[in-house]
Amino acid sequence: MLDPHRLTILRAVIAAGSIHAAARNLHLAPATVSQHLRALARQTGLVLFEKSGRGIEATPAARHLCEASAETLSSLERLERTVEDLRQGRAEQIAVACFASLAQAWMPGVVLALRARSPDVVVEISINELHSTGGRRAPDVDVRNESLDGPLVHLEGYQRHALHEEDFCVVLPVDHPLAARPAVTMAQLRDEPWIDHDIHDGPTGRIITRACHAAGYTPHYVARLDDHHAATSLAAAGLGITVLPRIALAGLPAALTSRPLVDPAVHRRIVAHTRTHPTRARLIHTALTALREAARRSRPAPPDEH
Repeated sequence: MLDPHRLTILRAVIAAGSIHAAARNLHLAPATVSQHLRALARQTGLVLFEKSGRGIEATPAARHLCEASAETLSSLERLERTVEDLRQGRAEQIAVACFASLAQAWMPGVVLALRARSPDVVVEISINELHSTGGRRAPDVDVRNESLDGPLVHLEGYQRHALHEEDFCVVLPVDHPLAARPAVTMAQLRDEPWIDHDIHDGPTGRIITRACHAAGYTPHYVARLDDHHAATSLAAAGLGITVLPRIALAGLPAALTSRPLVDPAVHRRIVAHTRTHPTRARLIHTALTALREAARRSRPAPPDEH
């Protein structure tokens, strides 16, 4: 079996560009680093480095080995953290995956509920909009969003729980002419410069794009990002408008305001997927209950009948 420590040293040398730089970063002697690299080369039967001028250069084989070992080393690091948690008596863990705006708006309440039930629980939260899991295990609770008129999402090995439906709003400067209106139609945004916050064309981005197409146009983007906070910062600088789900509107810069979108109205569904796990069933149930409570609080209050 390959030595994980030697693989870590290989990655450090490739990242640092030299043995001496890697040795400084790892707090090791350069001779020790060289010794581990020679041992790894013997164990793998690969040429890992070649001389290049006054230094060394990683071979394609070394770079491929470095890339291939990334997920395994991440998993081992997580295993070491699990062992430390067990050693410290923090045996209970739950992994939750969700999208970024929900992590900000709902996850504090979910973690509080989990800690109230099990004070020593370790809650691992990951953003499921990202492409790589980084060696993390499958989440116990996976919260996603989907279009109201698209196919229902079912994850293999998980039970589906619809939580909430929310609308989208346009975010624009407070002095924008459209800010004087109680609501804004999609057609009125046709000629506006747009700022995209879903550059990878995830579920939220596809919902917005379909709404634009329904209004007869394709948005003209002046900037595309993968973070809604950065998108609002660009909007606050006067670079354009952005369209956000209501859950993401908290904490808008003072220079911005939001208005509901109509004709067509834009909505999405938030769904939790829970995994059947015999030893974490209690924690999963607590997390789902807290998510349902967060969804209930997010629903608009009924109109006053008086």
